[in-house]
Amino acid sequence: MNDGLNIFILILGMLIVTVALLKFGAIRYVYLVPEGYAGLLYQKGKFVEVLGVGRHVRWGRFYATRLHDLRKTSLLVAGQEVLTADNVGLKASVLVTYQITDPVKATHETQNWSADLHNAAQLALRAVVGGVAVETLRGQRLELGAQLLALVQPDAAKIGINVLAFEVKDVMFAADLKRAFAEVLKAKQEGQAALERARGESAALRNLANAARVLEGNPALMNLRLMQSLAAAQNAGNTFVVGMPGGFVPLKPGAKSPQAESGDAT
Repeated sequence: MNDGLNIFILILGMLIVTVALLKFGAIRYVYLVPEGYAGLLYQKGKFVEVLGVGRHVRWGRFYATRLHDLRKTSLLVAGQEVLTADNVGLKASVLVTYQITDPVKATHETQNWSADLHNAAQLALRAVVGGVAVETLRGQRLELGAQLLALVQPDAAKIGINVLAFEVKDVMFAADLKRAFAEVLKAKQEGQAALERARGESAALRNLANAARVLEGNPALMNLRLMQSLAAAQNAGNTFVVGMPGGFVPLKPGAKSPQAESGDAT
């Protein structure tokens, strides 16, 4: 009887000690933070500290962690409908490259930092595109990216985000506007080609005029030029046709020239 009572008391005591340890005792927590991440440590829902890369041991109760990726990444804001300064509607896509630099702010200052960054990029895109003409937008994408970056960076820094780059990725116009741009480009190219042809013809005429003045002052140059042309035609194996003086009568085979006949008569 006493033995059974002692065993019961022993078991009851062990249970009481176990419950007390579970309720009031310290528990060993081990956390591993991988490379490129940061861990936020909480106790009973209250922020304690930032855990860097490596192994961390904490003794206590009610600990919890939350990991944040600190590596550089990108956010695509696609197909945003915007109006230019000259009221031309288009769709633009931008690529935002960013990095979390302050995980505490990114977690505690906003409910959803990713959505906030997306909204900031949208508003900046509308503000910048709305202030430029469509021709400027087509030809100065790099400059527009710099303006967008300057607008977004201060707002992103408030929530612990460092925006590294802001690139205008795609600009999509309506079909009729594309045709109009193509016609304008074609007209510019045709005009440029006509201008180049006119310049070439003017240069050729100037060269001919200069040659005519030189030949007029030096008649012997014409004979030299003719001889050069005949030599070049002979070397190339071509047939070169030379005009004959007016009144020239070709001789038939076996016939004598009038000068020869007059000589025989004498």
